[in-house]
Amino acid sequence: MSASPGSLLVVDDSEMNRDVLARRLERNSYEVATAESANQALQLLAQKSFDLVLLDVEMPETSGLEVLRLIRQTHAATQLPVIMVTARNESEDIVEGLRLGANDYVTKPVDMPVVLARIETHLNAKRSEQKLRDSEERYALAASGANEGLWDWNLKTGEIYLSPRCKAMLGLEENDISLNPEAWQERVHPADVERVREAMTAHLRGQASCYESEHRMLHADGSYRWVLARGMAIRDAAGTPTRMAGSQADITKGKVSDPLTGLPNRLLFTDQLERAIQRSKRRQEYLFAVLLFDLNQFKVINDSFGHDIGDQLLIQLSRRLIGCLRSTDVISRFDERSMLARLGGDEFLVLLDDISRSEDAIRIAERIVENIEQPFEVDGHEIFTSASVGIAISNTGYERPEGLVRDADAAMYRAKAVGRGRCEVYDPEMRRRSLARMQIESELRRAIERQEFTVHYQPIVCLVTGKPFGFEALVRWNHPERGIVPPAEFISIAEDTGLIVPMGSWVLFQACKQMKQWHDRFNPDVPWVISVNLSAKQFRHSGLVHEIEGILDETGLNPASLKLEITESMVMLDHQFATTMLLSLKALGIQLAIDDFGTGHSSLSYLHSFPLDMLKVDRSFVMRMNERQHFEIVRTIVSLGHNLGLDVVAEGVEQIQQAELLASLGCDLGQGYYFARPLAQQQADDFLSNGDPPWAYPLSSKAPEGDSLLASISPRQPVGN
Repeated sequence: MSASPGSLLVVDDSEMNRDVLARRLERNSYEVATAESANQALQLLAQKSFDLVLLDVEMPETSGLEVLRLIRQTHAATQLPVIMVTARNESEDIVEGLRLGANDYVTKPVDMPVVLARIETHLNAKRSEQKLRDSEERYALAASGANEGLWDWNLKTGEIYLSPRCKAMLGLEENDISLNPEAWQERVHPADVERVREAMTAHLRGQASCYESEHRMLHADGSYRWVLARGMAIRDAAGTPTRMAGSQADITKGKVSDPLTGLPNRLLFTDQLERAIQRSKRRQEYLFAVLLFDLNQFKVINDSFGHDIGDQLLIQLSRRLIGCLRSTDVISRFDERSMLARLGGDEFLVLLDDISRSEDAIRIAERIVENIEQPFEVDGHEIFTSASVGIAISNTGYERPEGLVRDADAAMYRAKAVGRGRCEVYDPEMRRRSLARMQIESELRRAIERQEFTVHYQPIVCLVTGKPFGFEALVRWNHPERGIVPPAEFISIAEDTGLIVPMGSWVLFQACKQMKQWHDRFNPDVPWVISVNLSAKQFRHSGLVHEIEGILDETGLNPASLKLEITESMVMLDHQFATTMLLSLKALGIQLAIDDFGTGHSSLSYLHSFPLDMLKVDRSFVMRMNERQHFEIVRTIVSLGHNLGLDVVAEGVEQIQQAELLASLGCDLGQGYYFARPLAQQQADDFLSNGDPPWAYPLSSKAPEGDSLLASISPRQPVGN
């Protein structure tokens, strides 16, 4: 059996649109491939069989309508359904697409429930067509299958014959069930009864050439087994069915296990979760929990190392988690009540059954997070990753499994928002935040189209002279109703959806343009530098170097006046790719900095090989420099940076004491509220126009010497205090 409801091809020249649509479809268990051009789409169709194509109408070079025409030369509409995706609700596009053989269309912005419903409609039609073609072959196979149970139903007398194998697959002995068809049908899962009857009726009425149904049946041990039942009726001269015979096969293993990891899949997990809900209704003291988690930046891992490495990582992860959960004495075998399952992609679910208190779930979630943060060795690559875990506890009274999974998902997104590598327990407020997040995502898309963003500039100051060294460009969202929206509310959403790529490109252009204007206005010879953050998705973008080269040409900015800031995790994920990309960027003549240094996974040998110009000390260390351990961390980073021939800038400088301590350590540059908050463009103009800085300088005259400088620093505190 297929592990997904269908294999889909998404064709769209917009990377953002492709990524967003593909991720949402994968969340609904579809297998998704993407293509950014007509040529790539046609190549994929020649290499692999797909169940359905989602095709954008408006694409450069070759339009979606032309792609559709080419597809129909080799694939009939019944063989490969095509749904056109158009941003315009104009009848000529729709009519032309249908004339060329499109099965359906949807408009942008995409309404996911509508898209999913239309996809399922056409996939069902395709399956029905396939069933009609294969019915005779399938029936012959059913009749001769050595490992399948056989049944023969006399429609005149009502008696049914069941072979010993047919009964044994449900744990029944020869005399455990009567020859009455109703007794057999009573073993069908209540949720599947109507569907089984409809399939049977459709065949008996001649609406389907054969009977075929996948459904659950009650085993003697109280569990349900998935079976595939197939059959065909024999009719008299008048066409009235008189007898029906067929086979039944146990498909539980293929139906409820993930083919990649061997873990239970969504179906089996949902079935087990339904049982837990029923137990909670019978036992007031009964408590269980659902944990949902995924790997942070798993798409970047796939893009960096390839999908084969990504699959191997998921296999290793599943094995590691099995050991981790078993060590908690919560899970011993997967056929018991507690369960680890793969939801799809890099998302996993854990059902913790009959726990004593909610703290048990938190403890296990923290163990999962800690376990995943240990490096993976995959095909010679050392891969670092992390997970965010959402927890839903049964004490809020759930009626359906979907509610628990939904709330665990909302808690997981909350964990991502407050800091990756965390776990969060669902509370009703998260539902409101989840809806608010969806609203922000929708508004964010419109904001990019309407260019509602602005750039603020936070000064970076030389700690020796007190003079401006440059600025860091920081994006702000100027919402038409809410005013300035803090970055914390939308940057993570932009990262998750891929919107960060067009947003980051816009910020980069505006920052370079503004710095060129400042050079021209004040003094072209002053070596001011504009710093711009690169997201992981931007860093992985194949056209990044060409894009930056174009921006520098268009704005006329000296490349030496642009500094790109990249986090440790971005460069350490794939050393070979990072080295190639950094060397290509460095060849443009720009500067490169490692941002938030000290918070990620670093390798000094790798760090030494990167063509860097600067280290930025993370604000979390600077803001706690009054504590001995953090002071020593900053001292070490400054010394390391200088030994590598790099300048060092400290972020989060909010007090003069911090500036003095940094100056005493020889730190080159400082940035933070002590010097200035991020400034709008006009405020930054005024800042550069002022002769004397508003802060006290020189620091060296105010800083105590020797041990007296460190007198205010707290002694090192024991771990745990």
